[in-house]
Amino acid sequence: MTTILLTGRTGQVGWELQRTLAPLGRVIALDRTRLDLVDSDSIRRVIRDASPDIIVNAAGYTTVDKAESEPDLAMHVNAVAPGVMAEEARRIDALLVHYSTDYVFDGARPTPYVEEDAPNPLNIYGTSKLEGERAIATSGCAHLILRASWIYSARGTNFVLTMLRLARERKELAVVDDQIGSPTWARTLAESTAELLCKIRQPKEEKGIYHLSANGYASRFDFAKRILEMAREISRENTGWASLRPITTAEYPLPAARPLNCATSKDRIKRVFGIEMPGWEVQLQSCLKELMKAGTSRNTLTPDPTAG
Repeated sequence: MTTILLTGRTGQVGWELQRTLAPLGRVIALDRTRLDLVDSDSIRRVIRDASPDIIVNAAGYTTVDKAESEPDLAMHVNAVAPGVMAEEARRIDALLVHYSTDYVFDGARPTPYVEEDAPNPLNIYGTSKLEGERAIATSGCAHLILRASWIYSARGTNFVLTMLRLARERKELAVVDDQIGSPTWARTLAESTAELLCKIRQPKEEKGIYHLSANGYASRFDFAKRILEMAREISRENTGWASLRPITTAEYPLPAARPLNCATSKDRIKRVFGIEMPGWEVQLQSCLKELMKAGTSRNTLTPDPTAG
């Protein structure tokens, strides 16, 4: 039976991967209490004890703004740790699946980025993820580096849940309208990862970087607009929601600079593996319906008319 070692099991993607990877073999799912990504010796020991056929690294330092004040920690978790995993993967001839980000680009390109475009991250987070990519590539292990975009889910902290919460608490929300990306539901990303693992036949030949995110693109403002429109429709509550006002990134300064154009071409993964995600609006609707089914629907999708 195939043994899969999964890191970051309590994160947005890791949580979904536990379910989607289960049919593929024996899944050993670890969180930070069982795998310290700052301790390289611990990483080596865990991998050697598990002796997996596949390592899926869904763990990472993902707090973009906080990384500006914690560069060493971000670099260790996002760059050094994946490099150690890659070295161990090569030693035991395992396949390493690693998630990266479209924040490795500077956003200056007017058209969608392809995998061959030169990275030029604008912030510490993007830099640390890029160094993780390079450490994996230079290790010589069989690997799949999957660059995702604007991930959200029904748990944790993310743009969708933040918009739903703030739309109940305020009368108006200012949302940037000049950042473009592909909003991606963590569940769909996990399902596409499982599909990818079923289709890969020659890991050493098919290894490399692949862009994997929802079809289509949207601005942060368009994304927020559809979140609230769909929430109103699903909840059947038309009052009590905040209005939206578009602003520029310059009007909303944050510690970490953001690339304006995070659009990426997904042609390569479709050409090589036949994998194509649904559009971002389809994924968003599915996630919001999931929220409605869950116990959180009462306090998340239904607005408080007295708020704001």
